[in-house]
Amino acid sequence: MKIAVFGAGSVGARLAALFTEAGQEVLICTRHGGADAHTFVAGASAADVIVLALPYTALAGVLPPLLPILVGKPVVDCSNPLNADWSPMLLGQENSAAEELARLLPGAAVIKAFNTIFADVMPRARHDRGGQLITAFIAGDVAAAKQEVMRLAGLAGFAPVDAGPLRMARYLEAMAHLNIQIAMGRGGGTSAAFLYHQVKA
Repeated sequence: MKIAVFGAGSVGARLAALFTEAGQEVLICTRHGGADAHTFVAGASAADVIVLALPYTALAGVLPPLLPILVGKPVVDCSNPLNADWSPMLLGQENSAAEELARLLPGAAVIKAFNTIFADVMPRARHDRGGQLITAFIAGDVAAAKQEVMRLAGLAGFAPVDAGPLRMARYLEAMAHLNIQIAMGRGGGTSAAFLYHQVKA
């Protein structure tokens, strides 16, 4: 699978490393490209899956020109709607960043994933939490695209959980806001991770 990771910050770089370690072909993409990066247009054109590891506030300026390229492709939204001080950006009770992106990108298969996982715990050595793997909650409306992203999360070393349709991103983003508040506002640090312990009957 060829994966275009938009963004070379901590989340983008660590997800790219995990996907590469799992044997996938990864294209790091930035606005202007460069020696070690592709442009957003080049990456989106070449990739099977696009992973958005950019701030939510940047996406409205980046994505509209790519709409014809993204039609029919899984577009993975890792973002959380945040203000500059890390407080939640309120989008409305019946809304989420992922749903805003889906409206911005009609025809693309927007999938919410990886937004509840701190960059600091993304390296594979930090996935094992006493015998349990960090949970990757995944939500989306396009079944085939969601299953592809769940497979990718598993290859990256996480424990994928199907969280349901894309509107469940409202709750996943709220979980991320809670995680950030404990880490940043309460001094808990960014080494924490969600573990969804599901007992099979």
